Amino acid sequence: MRIWRGIGITAAGVLGVGIVAAAIAQARWSSRSARIASRLALGRVDAGSRPASYSPDQLAGLPAPVVRYFERVLRPGQRMIGAARIVQRGEFALSRDRWMPFTATELVSVRPLGFMWDASIRMVPLATMRVRDSYLDGTGTMEGRLLALLPLVRQSGGGPMAAATLQRYLAEAPWVPTALLPSEGVRWTALDDSSARATITDGAVTASVDFHFDRDGTIAGISADRYREVGGTLVLTPWRGRWRGYETVDGMLVPREGDVSWQLPDGPHTYWRGRLEEVRYAW
Repeated sequence: MRIWRGIGITAAGVLGVGIVAAAIAQARWSSRSARIASRLALGRVDAGSRPASYSPDQLAGLPAPVVRYFERVLRPGQRMIGAARIVQRGEFALSRDRWMPFTATELVSVRPLGFMWDASIRMVPLATMRVRDSYLDGTGTMEGRLLALLPLVRQSGGGPMAAATLQRYLAEAPWVPTALLPSEGVRWTALDDSSARATITDGAVTASVDFHFDRDGTIAGISADRYREVGGTLVLTPWRGRWRGYETVDGMLVPREGDVSWQLPDGPHTYWRGRLEEVRYAW
């Protein structure tokens, strides 16, 4: 009896230590996210020579589908967005057909360019994976930890990693429509009657994404060749996203739902599908 009692006490002690370690890890994760959020906020710059609001004359010379898009989603006089806080809920798939629920908060800064996506993915009932993607000061970072404690993936740097995260910024800009205007540094190139390429440069980092427009003028999807992490190596891979469920938020039409896929040799791997629960803008 004493032996079993001792084992029980030892197991309880180990469990207690694990709970404390996980709580400390979660606190450290939150602290790191708060520091990144602070850097995004402190980096905010004045508009300077940029317009304070949208005007149709800013569309001169843009490809026809891009003009239709801005005329559809923006109204003259719409204030230019400086930053946004976006709350998301949905499902994430590390492998095909293994969907796990997630919640995430994304902070986006237009001036200067930057974002942070901080997500909690429930892998099993008592175990969550924390994931943080960010682009800041020309550096892209992707980090994942089980229970915020055990490292699963960590990639950070300039070059391909920075370009991949800046592509994500562009692809998600329909949530922040004025960020796609030429005044915000986006260059548009015509592809055909229903698509155009957006390119943006931030210091030494340049990224491009192709936008595909629906008949009603809204963005139906995006495509690009984007670097994907495979066993610690970045591999250039076709990438696709779809946007739908447009609703009016602060006078602008933004997509509420979407999904994102890697186009792999054995077929597409959709890994993110979600919905915006809340969007707040700062001007």
